[in-house]
Amino acid sequence: MTASTAAAIAALRRQTQDKLARVEKALGQLRRERGRLTVRAVAERAGVSATFLYENTDARILVQNATADHRSRHDRQAQQEHDRIEASWRERALNAEAELTRPQKEVFAQRHRIEELIGQLRDFDQMVPGESLQTLTTENTTLKHRVHQLTREHRKLQERLEGARSNLRFAEKRIADLEAQLLEQDQP
Repeated sequence: MTASTAAAIAALRRQTQDKLARVEKALGQLRRERGRLTVRAVAERAGVSATFLYENTDARILVQNATADHRSRHDRQAQQEHDRIEASWRERALNAEAELTRPQKEVFAQRHRIEELIGQLRDFDQMVPGESLQTLTTENTTLKHRVHQLTREHRKLQERLEGARSNLRFAEKRIADLEAQLLEQDQP
């Protein structure tokens, strides 16, 4: 090998090492700026060709590692945000269901009490004079009004629960759409 050939090879190696150093620096800058890590963006920032990034093994590995790290970090952040929003809606739905069970239990207890009182009323009807019967009838009417009131409250809470579930489905669909958009944007 002649001296000029050796000098040319050495110069080519120095240029390659200089380009690799610029690629590393560009990757660091893009990470700090939270810019998109694409081959084109790295090539422009480093002042090298995209062909160099694809053909040089060391440069290609640098870009692939940085891109994979960026995507995994981005995916973790998106997943954390999704989990936070989903937990909020899940908590609301659970609270609505808990609020719904309380009136249901009370309605059940009131119905059971009404059944007992109706049974007692029938017994008294056969044994007690008219005045006691009037008192029991009034109490029965009051209990029926209370049952109607509890039934209305139950319906309102049921509607609120359905609204919360609908909001949760809408939020999940919206999150899925946003995630799809983010994935599309990340595609080089």
